[in-house]
Amino acid sequence: MASPLRFGVDLGGSKIELIALDAGGQEILRRRVPTPQDDYLATVAAIAALIHQAEFELGQTASIGIGTPGAVSPASGRMKNCNSTCLNGRPLQEDLERALNGNVRLANDANCLALSEAVDGSAAGADTVFGVILGTGVGGGVVVRGHVLTGANAIAGEWGHSPLPYFQFAHAQADRAPTGQHPATGEAILHPWPSPRELDAAPTCYCGKRGCIETWLSGPALAADHVRYGGEDLPTHEIVQLANAGYGPCSATLARYEERLARALAGVINLLDPDVIVLGGGLSNIARLYDTVPRLWPRYVFSDRVDTKLVPPTFGDSSGVRGAAWLWND
Repeated sequence: MASPLRFGVDLGGSKIELIALDAGGQEILRRRVPTPQDDYLATVAAIAALIHQAEFELGQTASIGIGTPGAVSPASGRMKNCNSTCLNGRPLQEDLERALNGNVRLANDANCLALSEAVDGSAAGADTVFGVILGTGVGGGVVVRGHVLTGANAIAGEWGHSPLPYFQFAHAQADRAPTGQHPATGEAILHPWPSPRELDAAPTCYCGKRGCIETWLSGPALAADHVRYGGEDLPTHEIVQLANAGYGPCSATLARYEERLARALAGVINLLDPDVIVLGGGLSNIARLYDTVPRLWPRYVFSDRVDTKLVPPTFGDSSGVRGAAWLWND
């Protein structure tokens, strides 16, 4: 039987954070240390030391869940798809269980975000939740009835490495001839999918493919898109601030971003039909997304209306580490 005390660990690129939750889900301890850079063995040691110290401070053991920047391969038991590349190909779960002399549960960080918000956050009580991380990278996670959906290949929700449904935004006047009607609403559709111009501009992803959703919707991608369309080389937060202040070039960049996010999430709705989509990561702090994107996505969704809610995370940056703790919610 699992301990009523839960430890969640968020293994990030720059920090490793631990949270302790009591049986009621209340935070009773939080600690963080820097992540050793490009050093797998030091990373394992840092996680184990953080957990041992927390157990010492609290005087008891706990269940341990860990959010990772990748997933455990069902085929090999080793990590895959990690943007912290020193983890790839390594038996992280096995090494941690040996170091801690106990069981641990691992899940992708986007799954942890979705689980946290589904248990007691913005999506509490929802049947199906899709969690999105919009930050340095782009990830997705699925929770159904309070449990993470992992999938046969441990890639359920890996939305960031699907292709973006394309729509040429910059040449809207030239491309505004309707291509047909929406099957449910009868509304004219204005080139909502592939366009050669946007396909030609598709950025290359670290995974080796071109045009992944991550290459359009991450923070660095938003900044790169601003430069691509003739804007200044600005950090993402400044682009957003200037757009909110009404500066034309930045407003256009953010409008392109919202249109792309709407198209990408429409694909999720068409496939999964979630009750709630929760945004996390740095770009989840752009308040206007929660109004603009749901107004844009109906034209791409195969339904007469869209009841899916788009919400910010209740626990903000803490959602991932809280979700890791909730991996023992059974």
